[in-house]
Amino acid sequence: MKLKLRNVFLVYFLVSIAGLFYALVQLGQPCDCLPTLRAAVEQLRQKDLRISQLQADLRRPPAVPAQPPEPEALPTIYVITPTYARLVQKAELVRLSQTLSLVPRLHWLLVEDAEGPTPLVSGLLAASGLLFTHLAVLTPKAQRLREGEPGWVRPRGVEQRNRALAWLRGQGGAIGGEKDPPPPGSPGVVYFADDDNTYSRTLFEEMRWTRGVSVWPVGLVGGLRFESPRVQDGRVVGFHTAWEPTRPFPVDMAGFAVALPLLLAKPDAQFDAAAPRGHLESSLLSHLVDPKDLEPRAANCTRVLVWHTRTEKPKMKQEEQLQRQGRGSDWAVEV
Repeated sequence: MKLKLRNVFLVYFLVSIAGLFYALVQLGQPCDCLPTLRAAVEQLRQKDLRISQLQADLRRPPAVPAQPPEPEALPTIYVITPTYARLVQKAELVRLSQTLSLVPRLHWLLVEDAEGPTPLVSGLLAASGLLFTHLAVLTPKAQRLREGEPGWVRPRGVEQRNRALAWLRGQGGAIGGEKDPPPPGSPGVVYFADDDNTYSRTLFEEMRWTRGVSVWPVGLVGGLRFESPRVQDGRVVGFHTAWEPTRPFPVDMAGFAVALPLLLAKPDAQFDAAAPRGHLESSLLSHLVDPKDLEPRAANCTRVLVWHTRTEKPKMKQEEQLQRQGRGSDWAVEV
């Protein structure tokens, strides 16, 4: 029994000596944990550096906020809007005028499809508080839509937009508001805003510094959620559109703006009433710029800031019935 205990003790002693010897040997070997330790130390150092930076920022006096340009220093946005008499005309012009009133340094060119000014439009302009020019020109009978024809059969607003361009070029014709066109060399941008669309005021600041022709998406148009230029590396390389994508400029009237100096330098640039369907925009833009030189706006054409939201034509069956009975609405009340 004594021998066995002695043997056990001897084995235990030898194993202990071997373990101690192995530990001493390992002390001189490289440790696999060193990369992890170094990473942890570097992370702590970066955190300490960030804390020091934040403490320095807190001690630094607040920066003086950048002052926005004075309105007088901004290029003027000339908004050209054709309009015609209909039941919803006033409602749509009120909506548009109140959007435009939010935009500084804006001049509204409202052009009636009429032989002369109407009291409704004249009164609305006077009450709008906007800087405006009131123009009027009647669409020739041959260009007018016939009863029952869909709106896309003939281009609309051609004569009215061209009359506004003529005024900008110093050819007169104003019947109300500001009658003098901008002097030569004035900075500005021209935008064609129909009265039945919906506009974000952000859109007008996007277009304000246009150098040539700027472009952006338009929502709810062309049978799509939106139509838009396609942009790559900050340049327009194509167009997202479903209908006749081979047009020279497959863009909507609400989807571009033109620098005023460029328009004035191209006196022949105007809309062509004889342009094929969908080519009205191209008939103007082809005189002004190459598609590759278009200037994408609205975060490289990834934000929709204008929508086609045509107001539904009101149904007047009850009104017509009351009129036959001699009890119709008072026509002296402007709607």
